[in-house]
Amino acid sequence: MEDADFEEGDILVTTFTDPSWTPLFVSVKGLVTEVGGLMTHGAVIAREYGLPAIVGVENATNLIKDGQRIRVHGSEGYIEII
Repeated sequence: MEDADFEEGDILVTTFTDPSWTPLFVSVKGLVTEVGGLMTHGAVIAREYGLPAIVGVENATNLIKDGQRIRVHGSEGYIEII
């Protein structure tokens, strides 16, 4: 987390989040995690910040490469690779 370098419009794709990651949520436009459900930290904080989020995406950090353009459809539950 300490090496995080976000640009405007970036989406955080990670294995999981925990409470120490909360400050990052003001810098991102969406969230994708490999671990989680509706009541996990990432999902709850994303809802509080009004961010689209998809949690529980198997191998997300391997399938989505750094710099790759994606769109998170949080309400529908899918990720679009642009």
